[in-house]
Amino acid sequence: MGSYARERSHEQGRTVEDRQSAAGEVLALLENLPVELICVPVATAVKLPGIARSTLNELIGSGELETAMIGRSTFILYCSLKRPFEKH
Repeated sequence: MGSYARERSHEQGRTVEDRQSAAGEVLALLENLPVELICVPVATAVKLPGIARSTLNELIGSGELETAMIGRSTFILYCSLKRPFEKH
């Protein structure tokens, strides 16, 4: 029996109340997690503070904004995007 079939047969032995209780516990854990963006695509970053794309590219080039490449896409770390505005 494959792992999916074992998992399904295990779930079938649980009552609806057990599954609902487990789901409620998971939701309670998720509600306590802080929600903050980790990174945003460059196209989104341009829209957030209203900075021109050329200025954003200059900030990236100077190292003032931290970036991460995922595949061919460039993302800006959200904490570094907020940093220049926190100084003022």
